[in-house]
Amino acid sequence: MHEGQQPMLSSDESEETMSNRGTAVQKLFDSCRATFTCNAGSFQAQALQRIRSILDVGLEDDGTVQHNNQSSSHLRKINGRRGKVSPPISYIHLHESEDFSMGIFCLPKSAVIPLHNHPGMTVMSKLLYGSMHVKAYDWVDHSDVTYPRLAKLVVDCVMSAPCESTILYPKSGGNMHVFTAISPCAVLDVLAPPYSSEDGRHCTYFRALPFRSQAGKSLIEEQRKELSLRDLVWMEEFKPPSDFTVKRAPYKGPAIIYKGDV
Repeated sequence: MHEGQQPMLSSDESEETMSNRGTAVQKLFDSCRATFTCNAGSFQAQALQRIRSILDVGLEDDGTVQHNNQSSSHLRKINGRRGKVSPPISYIHLHESEDFSMGIFCLPKSAVIPLHNHPGMTVMSKLLYGSMHVKAYDWVDHSDVTYPRLAKLVVDCVMSAPCESTILYPKSGGNMHVFTAISPCAVLDVLAPPYSSEDGRHCTYFRALPFRSQAGKSLIEEQRKELSLRDLVWMEEFKPPSDFTVKRAPYKGPAIIYKGDV
């Protein structure tokens, strides 16, 4: 999923190239490149809003959504032969550099992307089609790195396309989330910066346990006043199910042109 593939290069401004430069996915790439390249995680709110505005215009006219629907249809047929095994998820890789990545997850009905985090990352997501249930959490105390670790529920909703894009931050907005597909669906993710084990940004999976007193761990009085106990859970690291698989799928939308310096 993180092979660092670069967008298609172009040495001349052909008619097709000029046409591609007007597509939503090209505008998204150009805006992300201008915002995230060499910014070391310090992103201006106005620049992030520009990216979200592009996401919210919709990518349907680019042909990407049509391909995703075909992919999901194929996965539904596979799923019908797999019995109770979790349906496979496909990932369409668009771009990855050390500064940001772009990709689309295609989920068949009932597929689940387990609860996972995005350490030190800003993530913008756009549901392209279908419906999914989203549950997302943030840490109560970011300085506490021992497990089980207290987290609070900040998102618990069903999203159905068309809908606005979402954004999460390193310490807010639901940095840890789980997706459950209610219908075949696809979500485009922009990660800045992307996962990198070398830089301490590895993907960790969790399971949420009901809140109750833990030996040596309790809420201080201020936390009891500010937090709703029903929204609290204990998080512990958890290995995802063995049948959780994400398979690469080819990108057949408009070419993404990389040319010139930021």
